[in-house]
Amino acid sequence: MNPFLEKPKMNADRFQNWKQLYPKPYDKRNVDPYTKTRIILMNGTEFEANWFSHQFARHVTNNDLRRDLALTRNNEKQQQLKISLLKPENESILEHTIGYEQLAVDLTAELSKRELDCYVKTALDFALLEDFDHLYRYANLLEAQQGIAAEWLVGRYTEIMPGRPTISHHRYPMDNVKRGISAKESDTQTVLATMIITAAEQQTMNYYMNVTNFATGDMGRRLYQEIAMVEEEHVTQYESLMDSSATWLEMLLWHEYCECYLYWSCYMTETDEYIKRLWEENFEIELSHLHTAAKLLKKYENKDWCEVIKNPEFPSPLSLHENVEYVRKILGDTVQYTGCREEYRRVADLEDNADFFTYQRTVNPEVDIVPSHMVIEGFIRRRGADYRYQVAPNPVPELRNRKRDNTDVGRKPNAAESTRFFCN
Repeated sequence: MNPFLEKPKMNADRFQNWKQLYPKPYDKRNVDPYTKTRIILMNGTEFEANWFSHQFARHVTNNDLRRDLALTRNNEKQQQLKISLLKPENESILEHTIGYEQLAVDLTAELSKRELDCYVKTALDFALLEDFDHLYRYANLLEAQQGIAAEWLVGRYTEIMPGRPTISHHRYPMDNVKRGISAKESDTQTVLATMIITAAEQQTMNYYMNVTNFATGDMGRRLYQEIAMVEEEHVTQYESLMDSSATWLEMLLWHEYCECYLYWSCYMTETDEYIKRLWEENFEIELSHLHTAAKLLKKYENKDWCEVIKNPEFPSPLSLHENVEYVRKILGDTVQYTGCREEYRRVADLEDNADFFTYQRTVNPEVDIVPSHMVIEGFIRRRGADYRYQVAPNPVPELRNRKRDNTDVGRKPNAAESTRFFCN
């Protein structure tokens, strides 16, 4: 589909009343895990669109353009709130968090499997193992606090076991900044991937930073605090991949195009008929936004949309589904890597005075004060072994012991074996 050739069915100034804006929440007992992850993804996508529009408005002096942005932004905010309210009130913060981490794992894996830019793919694979470990840590906290086995929340589509241990995720901030792509020279799918994953991780970061002080118990508050800081690292990594040379209006066009693509993908892959209709409705709204953005680009920069998005045909629909074998391969191959400025290096290949080691000694001076480790060790003390759901032993032998949380893998040289990242 080329959305620029589709005629919008709705006006850009389509408003909804309060009754129309309040949706029917899903039933947390029966919802398909990937319906829930699509909802989280589109909530984050709308937040990104809204926040981008606000930043745009703060960097332009033309009030006519500001008014056009405000009109579209109001629609985006209505969409975001409506999607957000699909979450039922009886779903706890921790239960909802499992959905966030399942999305992070399976979305990242799916984007990586499709990615032709090797550098972007490596960035996706690197952070994949960290979100995978976050799922494991939160699942143990959920079982400990609420007696809920997270494997049922993820539909047993996503394994729950250690990845690169969270203690190893804490890097010197400069090591999270990577090289940006060129939107004009990159494949459409690559541009979309950088935008989609940035929005998704930003939503996760915002969610954790906002709910940290609402989490139940001291241990929960500590864990959210730690992982929220890792999500800050992920957002820094992913946003640095995006094309920062594009103009504000060019990026507005890309944002609206990305939203159209995602709503179309959700519609094409959704199994819940009620939610499917919402995706269709939102696609039509975004189609009007896209055509408005194209008109603004022409009006203020005298550029046609095809000068910015040279291959406008949508890639195949983005589908959320299980990625067990893919995650296992990345885990077995790359668990010992960390970030080092624009590249990724094995911990054993770092100099002794590398910033990674200095930062680790600063934030993790003692293993026993690290919340992600404390959660697992506390669970093991009470239950005799950690909580996992896995279809086979962990591909990293050093991470198979269920009676001890390994805090060396990913942060100490030769704590495990790793080969290399691979390209598609």
